[in-house]
Amino acid sequence: MNESHPPWEELRDLIETGDTAALTGYLDSLSSQETARAISRMTEDERLNLFKILSPKDAAEIIEDIPEKQAAELVEEMPSAQAALIMEELDSDYLVDVLSEMEHEASQAILARMDREDAAEARMMLEYPPDCAGGLMISEFLAFRGEQTVQDVLDDLQHNRDEYADYHVQYFYVVDDDGVLVGVLRIHDLLFPKRSTKLTDIMIPSPLAVNDRATVRELDEFFEEHKLFGAPVVDEAKRIVGVVLPAAVEEALSNQKTRTFLRLSGIIGGEEFRTMPLWSRSGRRLSWLSINIVLNIIAASVIALYQDTLAAVITLAVFLPMVSDMSGCSGNQAVAVSMRELSLGLVRPGEIIWVLLKEMRVGLINGLVLGTLLGLIAFAWQGNPWLGLVVGGALGANTLVSVLLGGMLPLLLKRLRLDPALVSSPLLTTVTDMCGFFFVLSFAAAVLPKLNAVG
Repeated sequence: MNESHPPWEELRDLIETGDTAALTGYLDSLSSQETARAISRMTEDERLNLFKILSPKDAAEIIEDIPEKQAAELVEEMPSAQAALIMEELDSDYLVDVLSEMEHEASQAILARMDREDAAEARMMLEYPPDCAGGLMISEFLAFRGEQTVQDVLDDLQHNRDEYADYHVQYFYVVDDDGVLVGVLRIHDLLFPKRSTKLTDIMIPSPLAVNDRATVRELDEFFEEHKLFGAPVVDEAKRIVGVVLPAAVEEALSNQKTRTFLRLSGIIGGEEFRTMPLWSRSGRRLSWLSINIVLNIIAASVIALYQDTLAAVITLAVFLPMVSDMSGCSGNQAVAVSMRELSLGLVRPGEIIWVLLKEMRVGLINGLVLGTLLGLIAFAWQGNPWLGLVVGGALGANTLVSVLLGGMLPLLLKRLRLDPALVSSPLLTTVTDMCGFFFVLSFAAAVLPKLNAVG
């Protein structure tokens, strides 16, 4: 792509000409990433004009190229009647993802103008949490009754070929009169039997299926064990309600990691894009930064209590950040292990004592090793063994505290129904800094006369 004339400028020129064919052809030549980038650089009026020119089907293809959050904001800019026509062209799983990102009133206005059957399916899928089988499934699947014949299936495929052409069909499902899943057919199962053969005679009975409330982790384990192109999703009554694809599970896992990373980076409220309103972006960041100010004031107050000691032995200022940072790293290792074991079900929130006992031994060993190393470095630098004892002892003690706290915090926060990924890191950082400063300065105050030689 020629950066001297970027794609959003090309689109602006084509929008002004109103040449639908040229505009569609140019969009088809762009990659998904280029399309998303171009749309994000256009103004609201330019985007609205673009979607007025395109057909609903072409507009839907663009919508599917951009992240759900951006797509939701884009659709909300449109009149609900126009938006409904475009949303009807989306795959059911992406349609639900976009609707769930929208304001409730806006999504309901669009659903009210959509085809009644499509809207009913969307409302049903919106009732599921986003990270479970029901929230990840697609509703486009083919199901037939057991008494139907191979000829009936072939006739149905031929009659509805235009509609089914966009379906992700790898299997045909066999259901009873109540919609309960009783069997599955592979595509080649229909090729060789006689046309009069009933589906019950050639289907694979009691097929593998996943519950509509299955979590992303459970779905990932299912597809790891069973190498299927897709799995039928059934409700409590064993009625088939959709199909979940491995790609959807992989994307959900990736999104979970992204959300965790954003929370740990201080981005509250989900994904942020630079196309979002200024005040919304600012508020998302300030909601964490303002809390962080308070946490840092707490840590800094410890230094204020011992400012006379710090003034008397200014060399200690060199070691304060080292003690707090190295201890923080040890604590974050313990946080990571607890988070991982919680996610795998290897530890439960009530097993805090067991975790503390396990971490205590690691904290003692690592604290002793790290404290000895830093103490020797301090002694070699200033030639005062008391300085080495102070900073080495402070690092050892703070490492033990941070490791114990890091192992315990995720479990405790889980019991309190708080998000461990969001809260563990800032709490650990604050306590580690506060304790590190306290250990260094209180130990120094206790042997201050012996440290004056290095002040």
